[in-house]
Order: sequence, then structure tokens, then C-alpha cells
Amino acid sequence: MLFHSSIRQELARSFGATLVVLATVVMTMTLIRTLGQASRGSFNPQDVMLVMGYTVLAYMPTILTMSLFISIFGTLSRMYRDSEMVIWFGSGRGLAALLNPLFRFSWPVLLVVMALALVVLPWSNRKIETMKDLYEKRGDIERVEPGRFQESAGGKRVFFVEKNSGGKESGSNVFIATTEYGKETVTSARQGLVRRVGEERLLTLSHGQRLENVIGKTELKISEFEEYSTRVGVEALASTDFVPVNTRPTLELLKDRSLQNQAELSWRIGLFLAAINFVILGAAVSSANPRVGRSANMVFSLFAFVLYNNLLNLGQNWIASGKFTFAGYMLALHGGVLMLGIFWLAKGHNNWSWRTLSNLRHPGSAKVST
Repeated sequence: MLFHSSIRQELARSFGATLVVLATVVMTMTLIRTLGQASRGSFNPQDVMLVMGYTVLAYMPTILTMSLFISIFGTLSRMYRDSEMVIWFGSGRGLAALLNPLFRFSWPVLLVVMALALVVLPWSNRKIETMKDLYEKRGDIERVEPGRFQESAGGKRVFFVEKNSGGKESGSNVFIATTEYGKETVTSARQGLVRRVGEERLLTLSHGQRLENVIGKTELKISEFEEYSTRVGVEALASTDFVPVNTRPTLELLKDRSLQNQAELSWRIGLFLAAINFVILGAAVSSANPRVGRSANMVFSLFAFVLYNNLLNLGQNWIASGKFTFAGYMLALHGGVLMLGIFWLAKGHNNWSWRTLSNLRHPGSAKVST
């Protein structure tokens, strides 16, 4: 049908433009936040672009859903404003008949949202956590940056090098503070050099002094040295089997139905169900009187989108804490929004008003007394 084809073409143009704008805004905000995290030492500054890419990829289900919702609302609102909907209604078709071209356009986007939410989202989160973990477990020498105090992987040592005179393997004005084996030591030296002895790496300090005291005692031991060596390298961190729930594959969440896994599963499935509901809501809230304007509907649409997404986050916390069951919350939230959208669509399709609905509820009030 020509009319259906023209609607899908306009939806495609609007969806593409909206997607580019939203993706650009999200990428800019993510880049700023990622740079801040890199400056605080959360991950390698060289991985900023990778972390930003994975983060934006995790946001893509929400970005696609919002782009789809805005494009549907904008296209149908324009049709109301230009009186094209009058022609549509005059041909004997109602508002509900628009769901056919809308879903014919939306189904590829909905499939992409489902794939992103169920497969790509945990994969991107796992990549980000892996990069953070590898950067956190790097060796002491790799952590040293000239002119900056740097803590070791286990938190037992603090290093400071004024400047590197020969790359990472040597430096001047070295400072090392150590807390281990019930002792606190502070070592300073004019020069420092990393040497390899077999499979170990030794940090050799020259022309310095060492202050040592036992924790809890006031005695202080001071010694000077011409050369002092200490072993450095990757400190073995306590191994842990903990895996963040947002990095676990969806199939693993389905096998282990713990509260945390159910909460994460409600978030991923909810992203897909919300995208379907927003197609119906977009058709329902776009109906407006051209003489009155569409500002109220636009404000309500944005409010509905923000509220829906916040309820997804709240529901994840409520299911994890045991306040709601998985099935109960999914049925209440997504089923409730679906029923609201269908009712609103039926109201516009049948041109109901509040007075009409009141008469349907109280048939006796519509009778005229004689």
C-alpha cells in the first residue's frame, strides 16, 4: 500500500537522524566520563577508546528504543499537524490500523534490541571488566609514572619517581613506602635501576637511606646504604571466583535462578519488552488536536520514557532484594504498560472522550428524562 510505504520511508529518515544525534550525545558524555575514570587509574589510558566503544555498545538497546519511539511520535504528530490523518480516518481506517506499518518498520530494530540486550550487553560488560582487572593487576614497575605517587597492586607499597632517565627501567629520586610483615619502611634513593636476575626482577637503589619501625612501637631504625636491592614484579592477588552478574551470559542466568540472576534477567528481557511497548505508546500518545498543539503530548512522552526506564532499574533492585518476584514484576510493569497503551490506542481509535467513557460506565446517566 502506497500510504504504508510513505509512512515507513518517513519513519526510516526520522529514525536514522534521531539515532545519529542520540549516539553522538551518548558518545560525547561517555568519552568525558571515561577520561575521568582513566585519570583516576580505573583502567589504562590507552584503552579509553575501547572502553568508550564497549560502553556505548551497552547503551545501544536504550538508544535504539528511544530513537524508535521519537521517530514514531514525530512522524505521526506531523501527520496530524498536516491533516494527513484526516485523510487516513476518512478512508475508513482507524488509529489501530497504523500498528501494521509501524511494526513492519520496527521489527528489524526490535530484533537488534533483543540481540543487543541478551547477547551483546553481557559481552561488552565482560570486556570492560576484563580490561579494568588486567590494569589493576599489572606489576609494580608498570604502575610507576614519573612525578606521581602510585600504589602497588596489593596496596602494600607506594612508589614515587621524580623522572625517568632511561625509560621504565631506571629513574632518579626514588621513594618507596612499604607496609608488610608488621613493619613500616620508607626508602629513598638518588638512583634506581631495574635488573633481571634469572626469572625475577630486582630494583637496585643507590645512594639512599632506609627508615624502619615495627607497627605499634616507637623505635625507629635508620640506615644508609650505597646499594640496596628489593624484588619487584607482579604481586599475586587473592584469587576470587566472583563474576559480576552483568557480565554473565543470558543462558547462565537462566540455568541459575538466584535472585541476583533473576534481577539481571529482568533488566535484559525488559529492554526488549519495553521497545515493543514503546511502539504502541508512540502511536497512542501522538494523537493530538492540531489546533491545540502537541507540546503536552511531547512532554508526557518524554516523561513516560524516563519513568519506564527508571522502573526497569528499580525493578532490578526490588527483585534482587526479594521484594517482588520475577514473574510478578514483569507482568505488573510490562503487562500494565501494554494494557495502558492498548486502552489509549482504543480511545483514539474509537474517538472516545471522558464523557463517553463515563456514559459507558453508567448507562442510565445517558438517558434523557421526560
